[in-house]
Amino acid sequence: MQFSLAEIPVPMVFATHRIIRDCNEQFAALFGFARHELIDQSFSRLYPKLADFVRTGHMWRSNLQGGHVYYDERIMITAASLRFWCKVNGRSRNAADPFAEALYCFEPMNRAVTEASMTLTDRQRQVLTLVAQGKTNAAIAAEIGLSRRTVEAHRQRLIRATGARNSAELAAWFVASR
Repeated sequence: MQFSLAEIPVPMVFATHRIIRDCNEQFAALFGFARHELIDQSFSRLYPKLADFVRTGHMWRSNLQGGHVYYDERIMITAASLRFWCKVNGRSRNAADPFAEALYCFEPMNRAVTEASMTLTDRQRQVLTLVAQGKTNAAIAAEIGLSRRTVEAHRQRLIRATGARNSAELAAWFVASR
């Protein structure tokens, strides 16, 4: 049994080299576009900043290889310039080049984009997302290409910035803002 993207009831997109080649109406509606406005467009137009697009690409390239399923949580932007948190699951069809052909599912999250989350640096938001996934400093360092000590420093700055007392409270702060 096969299904087309149009038949799948959740926001889905098929991309080649981070260019949207096909998507369903649910995906387009999530971002406030008509479906035809997104076809053959770069995912970069759905990120608040080009740096977010680039950083996410580096992270996904190292984790999406070999047909693995990978996910993260990130801030995206709509056609009306509204920012929202989104969980993205993806799988590559090409083990050698994870962006050659990939399928992604986007799930909007009930987490406010708060002033506190916007005052964090891009790197801090990235580290915070991975901490909330329960990853260790060593795993985060390997995933985003930093040293373990740099990740520890980011984690400590996040704890101070959010008023948390430890990593568990930091993760709880992140989850509670859903």
